[in-house]
Amino acid sequence: QVQLVESGGGLVQPGGSLRLSCAASGSIFRVNDMAWYRLAPGKERELVARITKGGGTQYVDSVKGRFTISRDNAKNTVYLQMNSLKPEDTTVYLCYAETIDTITGYKRGYWGQGTPVTVSS
Repeated sequence: QVQLVESGGGLVQPGGSLRLSCAASGSIFRVNDMAWYRLAPGKERELVARITKGGGTQYVDSVKGRFTISRDNAKNTVYLQMNSLKPEDTTVYLCYAETIDTITGYKRGYWGQGTPVTVSS
């Protein structure tokens, strides 16, 4: 079993910054892609940013130039640096990781519990 523990959410004024962290632990042989999603108005999950094990990144258009995803492979941790935050960035952010299990060798995706971000003056 794998656990994803997120931190870093909170309340920030428009134009401010937050840094989210997500650490994966448990029966992990390797972590493949890691990503941050957020809940869209219809409560569907929207991909915000994705990073491969090799460091390749992908962003949704609405955050390009403002958000930066990074990872520390030694710590199985992914980060999301969010700058120039806007009120429309307000929602719950969820971490995702695709892992290879140490014992079974199976590939499986896991979700964090979500961390709330509120951008308001």
